[in-house]
Order: sequence, then C-alpha cells, then structure tokens
Amino acid sequence: MKHSLLIFLFFIETFTIHAQYSRDEYIRKYQMLAIEEMSRSGIPASIKMAQALLESGNGNSQLSRKSNNHFGIKCKSSWKGQRVYHDDDEKGECFRKYKSVVDSYIDHTNFLMGNPRYAFLFKLSPDDYVGWAKGLKEAGYATNRQYDKSLIKIIEENQLYRLDHKQPYQPMAAYSERTVLNQGVTNKVTIDPFHSRKIVQINNLDAVIAGTGDTYEIIAQSMGLEAWELYRFNDHATGYRPQPNEVVYVESKRRKAEKNHEFHTVSEGESMHFIAQMYGIRLKPLYKLNRMDPGEQPQPGEVIHLRKKRPAR
Repeated sequence: MKHSLLIFLFFIETFTIHAQYSRDEYIRKYQMLAIEEMSRSGIPASIKMAQALLESGNGNSQLSRKSNNHFGIKCKSSWKGQRVYHDDDEKGECFRKYKSVVDSYIDHTNFLMGNPRYAFLFKLSPDDYVGWAKGLKEAGYATNRQYDKSLIKIIEENQLYRLDHKQPYQPMAAYSERTVLNQGVTNKVTIDPFHSRKIVQINNLDAVIAGTGDTYEIIAQSMGLEAWELYRFNDHATGYRPQPNEVVYVESKRRKAEKNHEFHTVSEGESMHFIAQMYGIRLKPLYKLNRMDPGEQPQPGEVIHLRKKRPAR
C-alpha cells in the first residue's frame, strides 16, 4: 500500500511539473500585468501579451519555465542579473534569468524604453498594435521575418486588442506575484507600475481616483492588493464597477469622521453609502451612529451624525 502511494504521489508531482498552459489560461493569468505595464509605459497590452505568448510558447518553453524569461531577452552587456544559456540563433547564447514572471514583464518594458532603437515606437498610439508589431520587426527585436505578422495574428485571433482599452479577455484572474525580486531589474526608466497611481488623503486614509475603464480588479493589481479587499474597504458587493473620478479607498475606512466633520446635511440624491465614502467612514458604523437600520436612506435636509451617536428620539 505504501509503495502504491509513493508511485501515485510521484505521478501527481510529475504531472504537475509538466502541466502545460493553454493559451487561454496564460492570457487570463497575466492580462492584468500587461495592462499595468501599458499604463506606465504606453506599450500596448496586446503587444506585450502577444510577444509573451509567442516568445514563451504560452508560458511552456524551457526558458520561461526555468528562468521566468517570457520575452526571450538576451543578456546584453548592460545586464547585471542572473544568466542562463540556451541554443537559439547560435549555440549556448546568454539569456536573462528572473526570480519572478513580474520581473520579466517589467524588464521587458524597461528594455524597450531604455533602447534608442525602439524610441520611435513610443510616438505611436497605445492601441496601434499593427504599428507596434511592424515597428518591432523593423527595429530587429527578433530575426523571424514574419515576426510582425505572427504578433498581429495572435492579437486578432484572441481579441487581445481589448486589453488596450482595459477590457478583460475573460473574467479577470487575480495575479499573486507582485514583488520585484531580481536585483538585475531596475525601474530607473519609469516608476514602479504597482505604485503608479496618485494617492489622495481622506480622513487620514489612502484612496485613489478611478479612471475611465477601471475596475476594482485593475486598481487592486496596481496597488498590490486583492480585489476582495477593495470591495470590502469600499462597502461594495463583488462585481461593482467604479465610475470615472470615483474615490476608491485602498485601506479600511474608519468608524467616524475627522474632528472637523461632526455633521453632514443631506442633499438630494445622497445615500448613506455616498456619505460614508465622502468622509471615509465604514457604512455599518455610520448606520449605528445614526440609529438607522441597514439599507435605510436619509431624506434631503436630514442631519447625519459623523462622530457621535445621534441622541435617542
């Protein structure tokens, strides 16, 4: 029995190690990372995703599996990080090795932005994937003469151009690797993509302003958080989509407002949730402060208590 169990465990382990990503699985797993890198650099998310799919064989190549190199970037003289050697155009060529897939995506961005031969590409629109594909071929990113056509085919067959408008390929997958670990990766060209949003302060709390096309999943990815945390911080049910210019708290709100905000007089159309967001107060404590039942809404002209409990009626 013990011998059979060992064989079974060995089979499971071997199967797991060699399990192959499908193209759909790869896109779902890393689409958020491609979108975030587009936000900080202007490189179309569709192009980055198509390059990753092509260069890494949907994340199944030996280079991507063992070295987290998803873009086939070779060492070059400027590379100070870890190295591996693979046969490519020549035998035993030097490739960059990363400690995480995130490092690979970030370094790919920096590689393009820091190399003068790719500078003309950044004058193109972030949704001009055809121009970018042709430009990458023209600049010599790869020796394959059909490189641009291959990228365009991948983008159009999988509708990756949706990513350029921050529209998900499929329901967005959470991405767990966030920390840049490799000392050879530098962000000196641009800012850290996971801390690139402007922070505003309300009730001594950090919040960001939602942009057009933003979702809690996108914002969470950019801030190094989980989407469920944003839904909880902002008292919203899963699936809620923030409106442009809406405040989104990235930490838990407080039980009461700041000292200079004792009361709020309700205007037409304001809900308890609206007031809670305005002052950085959790919705449940706000209801308790005002002796109101959950879901009950205030009337225009009503005074809402923000710090001390409303006197009993």
